[in-house]
Amino acid sequence: MQIQFHGAVRTVTGSQHLLTVNGRKILLDCGLYQGSRQQSYERNQNLPYDAADIDILVLSHAHIDHSGNIPNLVKSGFTGDIVCTYATRDLCAIMLRDSAKIQEYDIEYLNKKRVKKNQPPIEPIYTVADAVESLKYFIGIGYERPYKLMPGVTLTFYDAGHILGSAIVALDIEDEEEKRHTRLVFSGDLGRPDRPILRDPTYIEGADVLLIESTYGNREHAPLEEASKKLETIINRTCQRGGKVIVPAFAVGRTQELVYRLHQLVEARDIPPNLPIYVDSPLAIDATGIYRLHPEAYDEEIAHFMLNDGHGDPFGFDMMYYTRSTTQSKELNFLRQPAVIISASGMAEAGRILHHLKNNIEDPVNTILIVGWQAPDTLGRRIVEKQPKVKILGEEYHLKAEVATINGFSAHADRSELLDWVGRMGKRPSHTFVVHGEEEASLAFADSLTKEQKLLNVVVPQLGQTFEV
Repeated sequence: MQIQFHGAVRTVTGSQHLLTVNGRKILLDCGLYQGSRQQSYERNQNLPYDAADIDILVLSHAHIDHSGNIPNLVKSGFTGDIVCTYATRDLCAIMLRDSAKIQEYDIEYLNKKRVKKNQPPIEPIYTVADAVESLKYFIGIGYERPYKLMPGVTLTFYDAGHILGSAIVALDIEDEEEKRHTRLVFSGDLGRPDRPILRDPTYIEGADVLLIESTYGNREHAPLEEASKKLETIINRTCQRGGKVIVPAFAVGRTQELVYRLHQLVEARDIPPNLPIYVDSPLAIDATGIYRLHPEAYDEEIAHFMLNDGHGDPFGFDMMYYTRSTTQSKELNFLRQPAVIISASGMAEAGRILHHLKNNIEDPVNTILIVGWQAPDTLGRRIVEKQPKVKILGEEYHLKAEVATINGFSAHADRSELLDWVGRMGKRPSHTFVVHGEEEASLAFADSLTKEQKLLNVVVPQLGQTFEV
């Protein structure tokens, strides 16, 4: 059995791991790499393998750094099944089309510049039509329902508790060449215990080969209660000086959790009940609708909240507004009273958030609230670093607004939570590969697994590296 790592190694984006077993090729995830514009375009456009050779794709969840290059995979000749949970398929139906729209818009903008420089036009990595075509290949299965992926390979999904539909991938493999049974477990992105909305990550009994994420492999999160208290403080402080809170947030997962927490704060009167809160992202609105369709994924906390809340909807309350149209979005530019505006993208690289930042970043009464990890070379990272000048939509702006960060809302397990998850395994892996983390985090977590969990053969792969296991 062979594993080759084509993304999300010594970095967080572009998850792609290629497994060759019994002469067949199984791809785990097919995500978009996110970084500097030119490097991202080249890496995402040119797949590091022949798409037609891939027999099947197993998708851990719908986030674009895990699913975003699927339309290009299909466009490039892949004709196999894409196996995921039902909720992941529903989310991909909106997220892949949105990703394609952003690419088409960006390429159109770039081509106008290229024409002026007498440069030939370039094509988007894929179009909306390509995204829609790829949806034909999706197959949904339920958690903890063994599924025969191919002869000698059985797939079981377990709830990862990261976003709606997120899964831990367990492959039970009868290795014909080695004449042995091997269980390979891919953590996908692991969520955190005791977070609202979704169930806790499932503990796995054991594995022979483990691929584990390490986004926060060298850091601990603040307690969830502390994060809510900090959110309350930031909103009240900004309101008192008459400002707006601008929140770049991932449309799937982070936005829904923020809305739910704001709902709790309003109900408790910890923030002003007349404070308008806007979700300005068509994708986030569609994703919230899908969250409403899957109450089977909810944990006990949110079920109890819905029973006792007069609205009966964790994502809707009196001062909560979802702005879908461009006209409604533009109207927010004229707000002169305190408000909270949540908009995508989460790393402030595209979408309506750019216009809200442009219009509010130079006023010190406002706050830009960062609630998630920001990749290097993104606008979100430059804001977190508090660079005095930042470029937005090609123009330079002075960063005068307050910048606040809350890491406690992370949907990723921290160092201790990851170690605890591994520690609950009865059968310890004989080979462990640490993926999906910046190099420093992955190396530190690999060291922790070796020293604290006493695991053998713990490796942090390099991009393109191949291993026989």
